Amino acid sequence: MCLGIPGRVVALTDRARSMARVDVLGVQREISLACVAAGPGGLDGCVGQWVLMHVGFAMSRIDEHEAQATLDALRAIGAVQEERDALGQTGEPR
Repeated sequence: MCLGIPGRVVALTDRARSMARVDVLGVQREISLACVAAGPGGLDGCVGQWVLMHVGFAMSRIDEHEAQATLDALRAIGAVQEERDALGQTGEPR
């Protein structure tokens, strides 16, 4: 199973290699846009758009609604994991 994470493209960093910087909940990293550069507006059209990424590659462009719904689900998973971890630390049965 793989997990695609939504991120917003904030800048192109290397046109020749189709590389860009994306923001995921305030954390920025560089990824390849090679798989999505052929979409509307080409490489320049990706800036400001949301992409679904996995292991350093944008797999597809997504709309903001889908991106926010996915980020909300990931936040909920994190909250559940934090509660589970807290229960484990208190010695309560799992």
